[in-house]
Amino acid sequence: MLEVKNIDVAYGDVQVLWDVSFEVKEGEILVLVGANGAGKSTTLRAVSGLIPKCQGSIRLAGESLLELPPHRIVARGVSHAPEGRHILSALTVDENLRMGAFTLGRDRAAIEENRRRVYSLFPRLAERARQLGGTLSGGEQQMLCIGRALMARPRLLLLDEPSLGLAPQLVKLIFTTIGEIHAHGVTILLVEQNARAALSIAQRGYVFETGRMVLSGPASELLRDERVRRAYLGERAPAADTPG
Repeated sequence: MLEVKNIDVAYGDVQVLWDVSFEVKEGEILVLVGANGAGKSTTLRAVSGLIPKCQGSIRLAGESLLELPPHRIVARGVSHAPEGRHILSALTVDENLRMGAFTLGRDRAAIEENRRRVYSLFPRLAERARQLGGTLSGGEQQMLCIGRALMARPRLLLLDEPSLGLAPQLVKLIFTTIGEIHAHGVTILLVEQNARAALSIAQRGYVFETGRMVLSGPASELLRDERVRRAYLGERAPAADTPG
């Protein structure tokens, strides 16, 4: 579905991505793993058109996205739930969701159907439909961020750090919901520092280090990889035997 080839990204004179290439197959969850500042969020921003100057190739189902503005990329079927949530705090939950459906124009039936789907995924949002977004808890704001992205009925959903700053119980709920979204046929590109949880639900993964792709493979293999376990799963390598 998505093919990224040899992309380079710089902010001014500072280059942050070097020759990054990967693909997302239709119907899968693909996870990008890496430390803060490794380039994962920049990669998602490049895919969704939020970085105007990007060298290389980004194609969705064979169509180039590089020359398209963000709203046209959304219309092609790519939605982005960004790190930090960026909800509209002065609007209600329901108004935030309707903003996410802007590509549907005046198709009220489609908007209402999408709205019902989001509220079925996140019943807590339905309970707070008339509440201002800025008064929600962190977990509720993350639900709203994901729900808003789903309002455009994407083929490909970009999720950037959906569990960041959440209590363990809410992290479990968010990952359960990601699984439900995937089960409904949405392909997911996931950036997540909780590598264990992300790799546990993904089919494949790529590992970033300082703007470069350094490792890739099936998620189950990455979970067992000694380098990934030491760097991202908080596990230490077994101590070497010492003479008795």
